[in-house]
Amino acid sequence: MTIPGPRVTLRPLTRADAQRVHEILSTPEVARWWGEPDHEAESLFDAEPGFSAYAVEIAGETVGLIQSCEELDSQYRHAGIDIAIDPAHHGRGIGPEAIRMLARHLFARGHHRLTIDPAAANERAVHVYTKLGFRPVGVLRQYERGPDGTFHDGLLMDLLEAELT
Repeated sequence: MTIPGPRVTLRPLTRADAQRVHEILSTPEVARWWGEPDHEAESLFDAEPGFSAYAVEIAGETVGLIQSCEELDSQYRHAGIDIAIDPAHHGRGIGPEAIRMLARHLFARGHHRLTIDPAAANERAVHVYTKLGFRPVGVLRQYERGPDGTFHDGLLMDLLEAELT
């Protein structure tokens, strides 16, 4: 399903996007937080129930990717989001617009809460997510292994529908 927006379009990723996704994930600014590009790029194409990955496009150009993982149990209807934007397009409001679009889509699908879990040290991401209405829930200690092989903390943040700005 394609999700159109004012400037940005979210469309399902396909295998044809593999090279561009790898390019984005290989930029030092993205790889620092996402990890090994080959593994991460391939995992975006391994569809599991509730998992969706989208290309973030502007005027037909893929400038990033955004994904969601939905909890499908009706007692816990929530979803997680993750995003990576090509650094050449940072600072233009593309990431926040894409997150708002996907968030509205997920809320319309019946989710009551969304989560996002940036690296705790990723101040830029935390700032953007806070501006969108996400609130810190807690620090996930030694949450994920970084590209240097050491574990680093993550920051669990969540958002209720009425809090989306």
